[in-house]
Amino acid sequence: MDRWKINLYILWISQVISLTSFGFGLPFIPFFIQELGVTDPGQLKIFTGVLSLAPAITMAIMSPIWGILSDRFGQKLMIQRAMFAAVIIIAGMGFSASVWQLLILRFMQGLFTGTITASSAFVAVNTPNHKLSYALGFLSSSTFVGYSLGPFLGGRVAETFGYRVSFYVGAALMLIGFALVTIFLKGDKKPERRKTSVIKGSSKWKEIFAVGIMLLMAMLFLQRVIRTVFSPFIPLYVQELTHTTVGAASTTGSINGLIGFVTAIAAIMISRLGDKYDKMKMIRIMLSLALVDVLILNLTSGMTSFVVFYTLLFFIIGGIEPLITSQTAEMTSPDKRGTLFGIQGLVGSLGWMVSPVLGTYVSIQFGIKQIFWVLLTFICLNLCTAFIVKKYRNKQEVFNNDSL
Repeated sequence: MDRWKINLYILWISQVISLTSFGFGLPFIPFFIQELGVTDPGQLKIFTGVLSLAPAITMAIMSPIWGILSDRFGQKLMIQRAMFAAVIIIAGMGFSASVWQLLILRFMQGLFTGTITASSAFVAVNTPNHKLSYALGFLSSSTFVGYSLGPFLGGRVAETFGYRVSFYVGAALMLIGFALVTIFLKGDKKPERRKTSVIKGSSKWKEIFAVGIMLLMAMLFLQRVIRTVFSPFIPLYVQELTHTTVGAASTTGSINGLIGFVTAIAAIMISRLGDKYDKMKMIRIMLSLALVDVLILNLTSGMTSFVVFYTLLFFIIGGIEPLITSQTAEMTSPDKRGTLFGIQGLVGSLGWMVSPVLGTYVSIQFGIKQIFWVLLTFICLNLCTAFIVKKYRNKQEVFNNDSL
């Protein structure tokens, strides 16, 4: 078996473990902070938004730095750094005695973790171009599988043993993932830089900040808002629909698990097609379908309709982000892809930052359900951007590392 395939499967397993470990405790933070003493409805919404915002702020600052360091010192080291830091931070959350301590740890999470970006950069550098869509899509499916298993299992652990135990179990799982990467992952060789066309005088930053890539970065930002703007408020929305916190953790975990499962399936299916067909055309079709789905979601009410159409949304959009990242990777030389994915981490974190701010404001001013209208707006914006990208994409240099 080719080395790049072995690395991909190892990273897939390690990321399933990693995201499962995060999912054991983090989706239930709105319930955990009530246990820590925050019970006022207004404060609860504010702290839910702030705790979701905190790691995005620090991750936005650090992602480009870690990306540049990965090009210099190797992607494997960055994965090890992210996972080992996560072990300490997740365990520390279980020991939090106040919401402020939890907030500090969330800031630290953004500073030192970031396993998804580090793993994606490794795959982008060590995978042949004609397999990039498949590899990045397959890797992204691990994120959603982990997000499925984590809340599903974590919700039951939290209901049985308490929220603190969920964090401890999550830290132990992360340690297993760290060991797996350390022992079995091989790579970091510097790929030969080859290209199908030459732009004389192009520099590292000129290449990365070309118009086509910047528009795709904008799409990535909008896509991250679409994926995350409502997610922190799922527990509170479930609580609002059921009028109780009893069983809300396990219900939230099941919903998140279902969303993660269908997104993983979509990511694998769509990414395979992305190596055969036009990526941007596929993205435009999926965003159009998502627009219809969210419109229906806005016009319906009740738990059943929420679960059905919100889950369907993630099935529709599950393959979009891997297609965007593989498209940008194909437009960048292999020796610059660590930096590229670091900047994409910054852009994604900015989307992650905007989401809770928008969600918190709308939920307080108009109610949690009205966040769906924000979701609809950002899908429209992303669809418009997808049409603009079309005329710039072919002007960007295309790079090849098929010799890997």
